[in-house]
Amino acid sequence: MKYCLTFLLLAGASASAADRPNILWLTCEDNNVNWVGCYGNPHADTPNIDALAAKGFQYMHCYANAPVCAPSRSTWITGVHAISMGTHPMRSRYPIPHDRIKYYPDLLKKAGYYVGNSRKTDYNIGGRPDKDAWDTDKVNWDQLKKQQPFFMVINNTKSHESKAFGDVNNTTHSPDDVRLAKYHPDIPDIRKNYAHYHDQMKKMDADIGKALAALERSGMAENTIVVHNSDHGGVIARSKRFLFNSGTHCPLIIRIPEKFKHLRPGKPGTKVDRIVSFIDMTKTWLKICGAETPDYLQGKVFLGPDAESRDYHVSFRSRMDERCDNVRAIRDKRFLYIRNYMPYAPWGQHLNYLWIMRATQAWEAHHKAGKTNAITGRFFGTKPMEELYDTTADPDNVHNLIDDPKYAKEIARLSQELDRWQVKHYDSGLLPESEVVKRAEDSGKTIYDYVRDASLYDLKAYQQASALALEQDPKNLSRLYADLKHADGGVRYWAMVGCFNLQKQTKLNIDVIRKSLDDDSHHVRVMAAWILYRNGDKQTAQDCWNDLLKNDSYASLKVFNVIDWIGDGTKPYAESMKACEFSHGGYVARMKQYL
Repeated sequence: MKYCLTFLLLAGASASAADRPNILWLTCEDNNVNWVGCYGNPHADTPNIDALAAKGFQYMHCYANAPVCAPSRSTWITGVHAISMGTHPMRSRYPIPHDRIKYYPDLLKKAGYYVGNSRKTDYNIGGRPDKDAWDTDKVNWDQLKKQQPFFMVINNTKSHESKAFGDVNNTTHSPDDVRLAKYHPDIPDIRKNYAHYHDQMKKMDADIGKALAALERSGMAENTIVVHNSDHGGVIARSKRFLFNSGTHCPLIIRIPEKFKHLRPGKPGTKVDRIVSFIDMTKTWLKICGAETPDYLQGKVFLGPDAESRDYHVSFRSRMDERCDNVRAIRDKRFLYIRNYMPYAPWGQHLNYLWIMRATQAWEAHHKAGKTNAITGRFFGTKPMEELYDTTADPDNVHNLIDDPKYAKEIARLSQELDRWQVKHYDSGLLPESEVVKRAEDSGKTIYDYVRDASLYDLKAYQQASALALEQDPKNLSRLYADLKHADGGVRYWAMVGCFNLQKQTKLNIDVIRKSLDDDSHHVRVMAAWILYRNGDKQTAQDCWNDLLKNDSYASLKVFNVIDWIGDGTKPYAESMKACEFSHGGYVARMKQYL
């Protein structure tokens, strides 16, 4: 009897395994749809990806939630938005509650899957080694055949931004055969860098072909769903790291064998018009593999009979390496709405890593020589509070429609949807990064738990205060002054930002501003000093910033950024910059190196 029961259990498990798909997820890095042939660029050389699309399903509206790798992969591995956990700043490694938030390979293993990842992790999460969730970090087809069902990630690095660095001469691809984005000036070194990156894309595509051929040789293709996509957009300057189409609109191609045709969204070769957000991938993979889909997952299933509809996609940008910023974007299939919480931070602020690329250097030199126009030079200026783009008519997002009354209803609709999304998903980025980190640490909580406690992180109050700050309406000045006395430093911060945003429009009561130089929040102090600096009291502002740096303020990175944005040199701060030992993940040192 015991033998029969064991036999039946094993037989049942075997049948269950045979009925569930293997998944081969072929990820790559840093490229948007404009670098892939099947998405319409006649100069792209990606025959293997194009052939996969012809046999599979090509998604025309797939978007990354973050335009850079670490926060994007943080979102993937958990199925929770990085901005909802505090893991959105680049390379931050803040912890999450691992006892409650599992990685999706944990859930797949629990469902009987063998899980592998070769080999990029970069999950941007502290408290757990990135490799901990996987069974293997190597691709062994014989092993995979024995371990079906499997979920195997193969990440290709040949399209990474770093591959666009170096010598851009003597490329295989001709610089004459490139399709420049409208925001890039048509100059030789930019054309050459495009050609250089097309060469790298061809190398990446060849590796995709090799992986697909290996799958065929293994005899498992009929049991395996193949997924190909990039981890975000890119890669020439003003793409990766930015919330425009160029930074978030990603290729996504899925080939589903006949055995699992019930999961297909149409006939093979179909171009699928539905919106897919990267946050949806985690829940979808779990669902089609028959694994648990916990309630904390924030995405939607987009494949199979249980597919859920999606009307909007949200993406976010915060600190990128050593550079402070804070941006949100929401889109439907046509319109892209962007909200800039730090409009005073230029789009094209110098980033040590990005400036290695020859195209970036050439673009900046062209601009400094006065040769750019309103479109090609905009990157080096400060940002508007809000942006709206008709992505159908303007895929390069160069014509901001925010002030066109014809689009007022669209702007209001998207802005309100973004507000609702922020509340629903506990947007942890409505205060400066180091302010949230300090508060969470002081409360003894992870950022994930901290922002879910309204008594500690009053998200709705910060929403209202930030909206007031971004209105730039002098009628709000008395309200802003009142909020400078608010018990919550987060509200005080936004009130000071609001005063800063109004300074060029109306006269401020400088005595009121001066009282905030001793505020408990160091970020309030930074902005108050900047107001004084612009009002002519440079010495007081410099004294404030020097004091913060010498005392290793948690706002030190912001101080470094502000000094650079002002552009008046570093001589008054030389000693305090050298003395500052606050690390901010090593990025203060990068600003020291640059300045």
